[in-house]
Amino acid sequence: MENQTIISEFFLRGISDSPEQQQLFFGIFLCMYLVTLTGNVLIILAIGSDPHLHTPMYFFLANLSFVDMGLTSSTVTKMLVNVQTQLRTISYVGCLTQMYFFLMFGDLDSFFLAVMAYDRYVAICRPLHYCTVMSLRVCVLLLVLCWILTHIVALTHTLLMARLSFCVAGEIAHFFCDITPVLKLSCSDTRINELMVFALGGTVLMVPFICIVISYIHIVSAVLRVRTPGGGGKAFSTCSSHLCVVCVFYGTLFSAYLCPPSVASEDKDIAAAAVYTLVTPMLNPFIYSLRNKDMNVALKRLLGHRRIIASQRE
Repeated sequence: MENQTIISEFFLRGISDSPEQQQLFFGIFLCMYLVTLTGNVLIILAIGSDPHLHTPMYFFLANLSFVDMGLTSSTVTKMLVNVQTQLRTISYVGCLTQMYFFLMFGDLDSFFLAVMAYDRYVAICRPLHYCTVMSLRVCVLLLVLCWILTHIVALTHTLLMARLSFCVAGEIAHFFCDITPVLKLSCSDTRINELMVFALGGTVLMVPFICIVISYIHIVSAVLRVRTPGGGGKAFSTCSSHLCVVCVFYGTLFSAYLCPPSVASEDKDIAAAAVYTLVTPMLNPFIYSLRNKDMNVALKRLLGHRRIIASQRE
């Protein structure tokens, strides 16, 4: 161990080894990244500008949009810069920093989806107590709790990674510093890291998912008991957007991290990571705007108001 040298940088493989394909993916990823930023910023502005959307559900949706932008920015921007500059390097400190923010924003996505499912459960199953259960104070406490828990998890993984030694400046078989590809480059004993990835990663992934499933079991049960014509469909329609986002988010996560070793591959992991770090955050604004009438109206009002201001300036 005394002869080991501490490296100062890694090499990121990127999406492809081919320079031509790298340039093609650069254009595609850049367009998707800009669409992601635009869509999520519009969601936040629409919620902030419309008093009718100042409710717990849209409060967490605005925070989810912010987290989606952070998740995409923490992973994709470095890859775009590397392709444009023809460099594949990332500093050791930069790698650990990217890993921390990727883990924090990714975990926040999972936690916020669980909190939003709980909000829908209270709204449908306990409507008379909704204002009390989901008060502003409770919403802020849930938000702070989510940030604290995800910070602790991300910081734990990052500090455990920082204690490892890396003998050579190897190539990370990914387009960003994910835990597993970086662990493969270490010349230290990584058993503690792997154990924490399994324990914390499984907990952060499965506990929110189980909470979402339980919430929707109660929601479906309550909807089926509604005897008013069309009442059940109207109640469940408020959950349709959230349910679509949950299916896309957890579907890609499970395919990336819970697939059997016999079908796992670096290319498959990269493709799955690209979906949940870029495609899913890009689709979320479209899902919520197209399947949610109130959000649709707020976005049209926001864009219409901005057109009027622009025409007045001209």
